Amino acid sequence: MDLSIIIPNYNTKKLLKECLESVISNQPLATRKKPITDHRSLVTEIIVVDNGSTDSSVNYLKKVAKNRTIQTIFLDQNWGFAGAVNKGIKKAKGKFILLLNSDTQIQKETLKEAVEFAENHPLAIIGLQLVNLDGSIQPSVYHFPSLIRAIKEFWLGQEGSYQKYFPQTKKAVKVDAVTGAAMLIPKKVIKDVGLFDEKYFFYFEDLDYCRRAKKAGLNVYYLPSAKVFHHHGAAGREMPEITHQWLVESSKKYNSLVKYYLLTSIIWLGQKWRRFFKRR
Repeated sequence: MDLSIIIPNYNTKKLLKECLESVISNQPLATRKKPITDHRSLVTEIIVVDNGSTDSSVNYLKKVAKNRTIQTIFLDQNWGFAGAVNKGIKKAKGKFILLLNSDTQIQKETLKEAVEFAENHPLAIIGLQLVNLDGSIQPSVYHFPSLIRAIKEFWLGQEGSYQKYFPQTKKAVKVDAVTGAAMLIPKKVIKDVGLFDEKYFFYFEDLDYCRRAKKAGLNVYYLPSAKVFHHHGAAGREMPEITHQWLVESSKKYNSLVKYYLLTSIIWLGQKWRRFFKRR
């Protein structure tokens, strides 16, 4: 098995349908007997992990799984991003694991580009390029957060120092961390780094995983040639207060309480400071 595509879902039936259709139409599930460079199909499996959805996702998945090669895992409650993908990873048989948000749509050649790069970099995490629906590139790369980077961005106006950004390049480049919305992980990396940390319910689990990989001496790459459309924030749009709470709690766990409050203060004061001088 070449590739396992793991898609966590929570109440996004319409977007999930579009995501699955993009995966199926852009990568037929057929046996590959020659290298990918010969344009043969990958041996691919699709695993959808439903996080206790209360919309019509479950009924849809039960129907679609009967007619297509889609495996499903139905959870009795919302286990968060890390909990869902961990259950998918445990079931996956692929040499490479692609984590894909349900609010994404892959493009032609995306899987081929990603797997070819991974075969040449078997000990690296690979972030695919996220693209907005209007075709503009979406920030999907992180620097590891620090007090100095927060000062550079929010006091000195150096954009991309702290917040998400995208590298201005058409070639693959090493970065600190990439978003889990479209992240390719070789099985060898998972054996070295382990599963995602489930103390992060939602947000920061990707940053944490990349940080652990870096500590293990592994690389993280951003691959702009493998493109994925992303409806940014669609999964949490209907519950903004809850998702903000998840963000805060995960940030405290990732940074520690002291660093979290220092970062929050630097960001808040920096934004006030810059707005004050803009008005003058």
